[in-house]
Amino acid sequence: MAARGAYRCIECNGVAAELYRDYRRGVLRISICKSCQKPVDKYIEYDPVIILINAILCKAQAYRHILFNTKINIHGKLCIFCLLCEAYLRWLQLQDSSQNIDPDDLIRYAKEWDFYRMFGIASLEQTSFLVGIFITLWWMRLEMLKTKSDFILLLKALLLSSYGKLLLIPAVIWEHDYTPLCLAFIKVFVLISNSQAIRVTLNLNRMLPWLAIFFGLIFENGVVCLFKKMGWDV
Repeated sequence: MAARGAYRCIECNGVAAELYRDYRRGVLRISICKSCQKPVDKYIEYDPVIILINAILCKAQAYRHILFNTKINIHGKLCIFCLLCEAYLRWLQLQDSSQNIDPDDLIRYAKEWDFYRMFGIASLEQTSFLVGIFITLWWMRLEMLKTKSDFILLLKALLLSSYGKLLLIPAVIWEHDYTPLCLAFIKVFVLISNSQAIRVTLNLNRMLPWLAIFFGLIFENGVVCLFKKMGWDV
C-alpha cells in the first residue's frame, strides 16, 4: 500500500489518505477520491515531460500534483538560480550602456561588483513582492492560511511557480529587436503562474490571487522607486 499522508485529489482538492494501492506482484490501482469519485492523482502514471507541459499550461491539476502529491524540494535552489538569471540580465544591460572599455583591473572589479549589486537588488525586489502577497493574504484572514506550515507551503508554491524566469537567459542569448517584448511576455507568464499557485494552494477563486499579486507588485515597484531615488541603476 502507498505511504499514507496528507495527499490531495487533483480534481476537487479533497484530502486523500493514499494515491494508489499496491496489491503486490506489480499490481497497482490508483485510489478513487471519495468526494468526486475520480482518480485521486492520474499524474502518478504520467511521464514527467507531460506533467511539465501541463504545468506550463497552468492546469490546476498539475499544480496540485506537484505541490501536494510529490516531494519536490528544489524551490530554494530554483529561487537562487532565477535570481542569478535576472541579475545577469540586468548586469548585461548595464554593461551594454557603459562605453568604458578600459581593461584596467579596477574596472573589472567594478563590473564584478555591479553583478553582485544587481543580484542584491533582484533579491530585495523578489522579497518585497512576496511580502506584499503575504501581507495581503494575511489581511484577508483566510481560513487556509493560519499556521506556519500553510505559509511555508505557499512560499514553496510561489517560488516553484517562478520557474518562468529561467527563460530570461535564452531571451538574452538570442538577442534581437523583439527582446523587450519577450521579457514582457516572460513577466506576464510568471505572474500568471504565481496566481495559479496561490489559487491552488489556498483553494481560492480567480480574483483574490490577482488582488494579492497586485499589491505584491506595488511593494516591488516601491522598492524600485527607492533604489532610483538613491541613484542606483536597476
